[in-house]
Amino acid sequence: MKSSRGDRIFNVCNIVILAVVALISFFPIYYVFVVSFTDPTEYIQKNLVLFPENWSLASYKYLLSTDAFLNSIGVSTFLAVVGTFVSLLITSTLAYALSRKRFRGRRIILLFILFTILFNPGIIPNYLLVKELGLLNNIWSVILVSLSSGWYVILMKGFFDSIPETLVEAATIDGCNEISAFFKIVLPLSLPAIAAFGLFFAVAYWNQYFNALLYLNDSSKWPIQVLLQNMLIDASTSSLGDVDPLVQPPPSQTLKMAAVIIAITPILLVYPFLQKHFAKGVMIGSIKE
Repeated sequence: MKSSRGDRIFNVCNIVILAVVALISFFPIYYVFVVSFTDPTEYIQKNLVLFPENWSLASYKYLLSTDAFLNSIGVSTFLAVVGTFVSLLITSTLAYALSRKRFRGRRIILLFILFTILFNPGIIPNYLLVKELGLLNNIWSVILVSLSSGWYVILMKGFFDSIPETLVEAATIDGCNEISAFFKIVLPLSLPAIAAFGLFFAVAYWNQYFNALLYLNDSSKWPIQVLLQNMLIDASTSSLGDVDPLVQPPPSQTLKMAAVIIAITPILLVYPFLQKHFAKGVMIGSIKE
């Protein structure tokens, strides 16, 4: 169909507006990236650098030479890997059990899950629970308070509802029990959903800030986001702990920008590998035929 003059003008205006919005959104990321790679001497002389003449890895080398920064990356990696695995295991098994029509009491459990979605106990009850369990200043406290979500359980249950029960029945006839059928039949068919929810959990655990700040008092157990927050509000490099006094640290601003780039890079690298499963995993199971 031939578009009218009004349609062409409308499309051009849309492209221009969206291009301006994209440029405004991209500029902060570009500035952070450029400053993190700018030579410290050049940054001190200019302060505002958009097109650096000399590129340098000094800020990254300095950060990765500090024990505090490396330790925070290790803590965040542990949270993202172990936390995501445990959360997927708990969420998927609970959702699968609730999708089985022969499971007695599943309606009552669903009501309890819906209750947790509608009514959040709040910070103080959660803190008192963690304290009574003796998990204060324990990295597992951050995982346990974020272990699952009622909303994720409902969505994953909808996905499992879309899998024909005849497949599980056939596996049972062949000698599989419910656990074997779940791991050998249901999970391989659920890879899009597992990938989508795994990305949700991984991003949430990697970006853990408030729960870690609330339950972890030992700075050696801080994840990268808590350390980054302390770096951003501190004009010096004291939050990085003891460093070699003979090494001249780069400007604090370039260190902060380098820390931001390092903090966002893992998720940016993981997302493209899961992107093809992302849309399918989110939408599948949401519409029943």
